Amino acid sequence: MMKNEAPSALEKSPFPDAAADVEAAELVSETAQTQSPSYRLAYTDTEFLLRDELRSVRLQLELLKPELVQDDLGINSTVVIFGSARIPDKQQAKKKLAMAEQLADENLHDKRLRQQANVAKRTLENSRYYDEARKLGAMITQDKSSSGPSDMVVITGGGPGIMEAANRGAKEVGGKSIGLNIVLPYEQKPNPYITPELCFQFHYFAIRKMHFLKRARALVACPGGFGTLDELFETLTLIQTKKIKPVPVLLLGESYWRRIINFEALVEEGAIAAQDLELFQYVDTAEDAWAFIKSYYQLA
Repeated sequence: MMKNEAPSALEKSPFPDAAADVEAAELVSETAQTQSPSYRLAYTDTEFLLRDELRSVRLQLELLKPELVQDDLGINSTVVIFGSARIPDKQQAKKKLAMAEQLADENLHDKRLRQQANVAKRTLENSRYYDEARKLGAMITQDKSSSGPSDMVVITGGGPGIMEAANRGAKEVGGKSIGLNIVLPYEQKPNPYITPELCFQFHYFAIRKMHFLKRARALVACPGGFGTLDELFETLTLIQTKKIKPVPVLLLGESYWRRIINFEALVEEGAIAAQDLELFQYVDTAEDAWAFIKSYYQLA
């Protein structure tokens, strides 16, 4: 039976499903007993599910929900695109630079404002990676010539910046893409380019990272900060320790990554082996990244 098809009479379980039980429970007359929280069905009792003792259940639910939804929608293989939430498109970067430079010029003795202007200048230079992520999202989504794995779907952290760019590229060519958002102390909302039915929200970083890699056929790390570094090094560690099968790990922006991480120094210090440098590759353009992935999987 295909997913989402109604089961035949022979396939139906003799037990009522959970939704039917909820409907039946709502038909009970209200009394002092039925109005008590203890009478609620456990799986409809939010207060109960939020208890500290139910953490393991919530972990399992957070693992299962995105898994089942993606199964139902036929998502079999993905390309993960990581990158900074703080790198906007070129137009926004120019506006931020103009504002920062104006403030710095109006307050010549404020070193902090001058530093902010310098950072804004670097951000404008790095906005080219927004363009590359956008192109890559479109390429992955539009190229359906694959004779190997199932069509690959772009997956990101669901936020702004580089993540937005990759989701945007996929949408602009009429495709779907996935966003894995996470609840943070400050406002964090999904970017508007994620396919709505593939937009998920997580509480647990660990479960979210598992979903990034569950269907991953490649990982492209664009310039980013702590979050990008965390996800990149976790992936490299899992491949190095053979906890997951090798997949292409591409660092987009060689000059950026060589400046930020001295992998060769780790080899010289004996912290990693020389062959560990083969776990990843540098690329500088969306075209190079997609060409590498296609070559790796021998796609037409």
